[in-house]
Amino acid sequence: MTLPVSVLILTKNETVDIAGCIASVAWSDDVHVLDSFSSDDTVQLAERAGAVVTARAFDGFSSQRNFGLKHIVYKHDWLLILDADERVPAELVAEMAAFIPQAPVDVAACRIRRRDYWWDRWLKHAQISPFFIRLVRPARVHYEREINEVLVVDGRTHELGSFFNHFPFSKGMDHWLSKHNQYSRMEAELIVGGGVMQPSWKTAFFGADFNERRVHQKAIFYRLPGRPFIKFCYMMLARRAFLDGWAGIRYTLLQCIYEYFIVLKTKELQQQRAPRPGQ
Repeated sequence: MTLPVSVLILTKNETVDIAGCIASVAWSDDVHVLDSFSSDDTVQLAERAGAVVTARAFDGFSSQRNFGLKHIVYKHDWLLILDADERVPAELVAEMAAFIPQAPVDVAACRIRRRDYWWDRWLKHAQISPFFIRLVRPARVHYEREINEVLVVDGRTHELGSFFNHFPFSKGMDHWLSKHNQYSRMEAELIVGGGVMQPSWKTAFFGADFNERRVHQKAIFYRLPGRPFIKFCYMMLARRAFLDGWAGIRYTLLQCIYEYFIVLKTKELQQQRAPRPGQ
């Protein structure tokens, strides 16, 4: 079965995952890889699997994704956006096949639920945000914000019921920690640089759009003291991450450590930028 959907996969040194990702979208006749000049065999593996590869120097998460949206020519009106450590199961393929031919013209994007896995265990309760807009009409969407980027949609967003799968630990703990070390620095720079919006409590809890609620909730969370402890309580008590077994408990602790990295790096940047005595 071939679906009238193009695919965009963003990569940087993804030899572990790229072949499996492309195999999971074998139903598409238009698979593109936007590579950030990988130093391993990612490009060769992608081309061998039949993908069209475009290379571009990475200059930010939103910038890279916007380039993929606006500067790559696709065969189809709909585009599925993936990372290399994500997979598309048959159930989602079947739902997209049913939806695309009769999609209303005012629908510009589809929100899809994501399942995060650690050691083959679905983090059903520990996963903080399972909703992501990934199926889009490229001309009617764009990304904003360089860390935890937000997709802005010109039109209505439809929600699909099926899942796609994510394996964030496929390249090991060192890779996860290294990536989140980078993310925490970007988060801290955003906070110190005044890039966090003024949140609305009403929108954060009662906004009609899920992504808009998440942006305002994050902005509120940035302003709270004791964020690592709050995150621990939220994940373990409110979301009951312990129901995912040791995988859920360990993932909760990692998320709290990540939050603490942001707190420490924010303080470090504030001290570095504060005027020195006598200056």
